[in-house]
Amino acid sequence: MTFPGWILALLSCLVALKGEQYGVHADGGAGSERNCSIVPPYLPPTAVNTTLRLFQLRASMKPNISAYIIPATDAHLSEYIAPRDARLAWMTGFTGSAGTAVVTQDKAVLWTDSRYWVQAERQMDCNWALERDVSITSITNWLIREVNEGDQVGIDPFLFSVDTFAAYNTKLAPAKRILTSITDNLVDKIWAERPPLPPDNLTRLPDDFIERTWQNKVDQIRGQMMDNPYNPTALLLSALDETAWLFNLRGNDIPFNPFFYSYTLLTFDKIWLFVHTERVTEELRTYLNSSCSDSYCVQLLQYDSVRSHLMKYLEEAGVRVWVGTEYTNQALYELITPEEKLLESTYSPVLTTKAVKDQTERKILKAAHIRDAVAVMQLLHHLERSVPEGRETELTAAEFVNECRSKQQYSRGPSFETISASGPNAALAHYSPSSETSRKLSVDEMYLVDSGGQYLDGTTDITRTVHWGKPTDRQKEAFTRVLMGNIEISRTIFPAGTRGVNIEMLGRRALWEVGLNYGHGTGHGVGNYFGVHEWPVGFQSNNIPFQEGMFTSIEPGYYKENDFGIRIEDVALTVPATTKYGNNYLTFETVSLVPYDRKLINTSILSLEQLLWLDSYYQDIRNIVGPELKSQGLTEIHDWMMKNTEPFLKDGSSAVVSSISLLLLLLPVSLL
Repeated sequence: MTFPGWILALLSCLVALKGEQYGVHADGGAGSERNCSIVPPYLPPTAVNTTLRLFQLRASMKPNISAYIIPATDAHLSEYIAPRDARLAWMTGFTGSAGTAVVTQDKAVLWTDSRYWVQAERQMDCNWALERDVSITSITNWLIREVNEGDQVGIDPFLFSVDTFAAYNTKLAPAKRILTSITDNLVDKIWAERPPLPPDNLTRLPDDFIERTWQNKVDQIRGQMMDNPYNPTALLLSALDETAWLFNLRGNDIPFNPFFYSYTLLTFDKIWLFVHTERVTEELRTYLNSSCSDSYCVQLLQYDSVRSHLMKYLEEAGVRVWVGTEYTNQALYELITPEEKLLESTYSPVLTTKAVKDQTERKILKAAHIRDAVAVMQLLHHLERSVPEGRETELTAAEFVNECRSKQQYSRGPSFETISASGPNAALAHYSPSSETSRKLSVDEMYLVDSGGQYLDGTTDITRTVHWGKPTDRQKEAFTRVLMGNIEISRTIFPAGTRGVNIEMLGRRALWEVGLNYGHGTGHGVGNYFGVHEWPVGFQSNNIPFQEGMFTSIEPGYYKENDFGIRIEDVALTVPATTKYGNNYLTFETVSLVPYDRKLINTSILSLEQLLWLDSYYQDIRNIVGPELKSQGLTEIHDWMMKNTEPFLKDGSSAVVSSISLLLLLLPVSLL
């Protein structure tokens, strides 16, 4: 329910007066960031007026809720969310992908990490304070200071994971602040123009891209349920990619991600799929055997009925529901009582099974990266010619690479909003250009482009940093050290079952040696026409150990505030490694196939092993992407590729290598 029109009219008058205090108008100032310390405050054109929204939210909180927490996710704890779930952005104006807001009757605060500090200062008005932190401890400490003992802190339990809710409650409960579930989201109540559900029907993957049918996958997961010593009788799937993977289905509910709103409850003899059933075509109903109720029949139930159906199932004797706590929301989790009816693991068996690609998935995902490399090479070739002529901006470059990808076979659009950033904008790790912020590309500045594509056979993600003029020595050294980190991870050999967090420092070591670092993760899993950030693969402490058949990005970087940014990102496949003595070892096969900017590489600080790796990688680009460029008739791009993949160890360079080898032979044993 929304506020009546006459109340809104009255509030608008109040806001017109109140707005002057908070700098609603971008008058009397300059710059791209807000300045709330002057009178009147200065707001850039990118800032959003939130005075009325806060007034309405505070009115809906009265009289019982002293503070309300607004996270940046949806009921499936997704990283990328639909416009209708962008509650944090609507309330604050801040559109970054990571953040948490808290509103009390007299204060409004946003917490976010270093990637988004500048963005937040550009997008929020002076109603909001910025906390440069993301920890739950920081938020709960603030709440304990701001609200009284016995006061209620409201949340929407659908937007909190099991672990996140527990982390908040562990801090607030001893301080006698009461974390209170409110299943009717308070932001939704005042969001009069909340975007509707997309009308698109669900689709299924073509058989050419599938090795395992959905029935095969159901058998595989039921087998893991049967093998579990804690005897689960059902598995609850909440993450959107879990259900999509299990049934080989795709949708269009989330921008850049081919997902659809869904839950699944799987038992040994029943399958319940909770979706917006009106969007399931007759063809898909037949595909899912939805007209029967046997063990391989998918019974379609309305999306909003998941809570009531789960409660009904839990009334049965002897049942135990298995949940992955990382992606199960508190609203469903709190229904599973008593404790004997609950089985927890960090990740569901679907997520851990999906992380290891089968042979078909490996083959087609590698094929998608070949075609994707063509599009990225087209962009780099185009910019090399057009930037010196002064006719490119961050926006036009982003549009160009998206257009190039759209012409490749099986294209289904970008896999995320393209990060196209020059000069100081590139120092913002997750900046994306807008009409207000887009800068003209220049031969005097570095340029970073992080982009990816969705294809029926795979998802891609690649970052390249280039310079069209004369880079400084500092820029070259920083770029080369980032490249060294990328190479060191890519060429490392490690035992199967090694966790990424134990490898991650290889990506930072060359930077650490000179006192440099970066503030984001070093890599993430990548899906087959799925999410570009696919958990639980990667280099963080909560990622699962590497096994053969996993795809991950490798993406070290460096960012000099208000000057330039560097990131080099490739996607790699874990493959068996041959070692002298041991078996069951792995290494990485790089499947992103675009050369690095030679102008930015200082070969004098690269080791011989790193130069050999580069030459081998460049030969792979020639051998793998070269034929694709020729088959598409892209002669100019092929010539550009050949020029930019010339080996480093040739002619004079080979003499240097020989000299190094001779020097090592002549050095006294005591020095070695």
